[in-house]
Amino acid sequence: MTLRAIEKVTVGQNGVGAFILQCRKMDIHYCDYSGSSRGMNAFIKSQLAKFAAKHPQIEFAVSPRPRKHPVLIGHYINGKQKSICVKNMDSLQILKKVELLRDASGEKIKKVNKPITSVNESVRGVWSPYHGTGMAV
Repeated sequence: MTLRAIEKVTVGQNGVGAFILQCRKMDIHYCDYSGSSRGMNAFIKSQLAKFAAKHPQIEFAVSPRPRKHPVLIGHYINGKQKSICVKNMDSLQILKKVELLRDASGEKIKKVNKPITSVNESVRGVWSPYHGTGMAV
């Protein structure tokens, strides 16, 4: 009788082996004339080039939208997108929002019901006070 191992394909987890940034493209929309885009214009002139040089894996698309508030839109590899309106923010606040979009996964925010989440099932199962012989009082 021959023994064979159970074949199981390993599930890839981001961060184990190689880290893949989830944000693939970022759209930056601004207006040349409106006062709400003043911080966005300063961000584009001073900080966008340095940020884009640090992150060559993200595609940046800068386009004007006349008479509209400035918007940041992050496109992710799972096909989702997130947009943040950055009207009346200064360039440092916009930089923090760009970093927030860069670090996001694109998934919707979920309510966590259990304190521990795991990909693997528990070996011992779920404990209940009704298991076993009970407690003597």
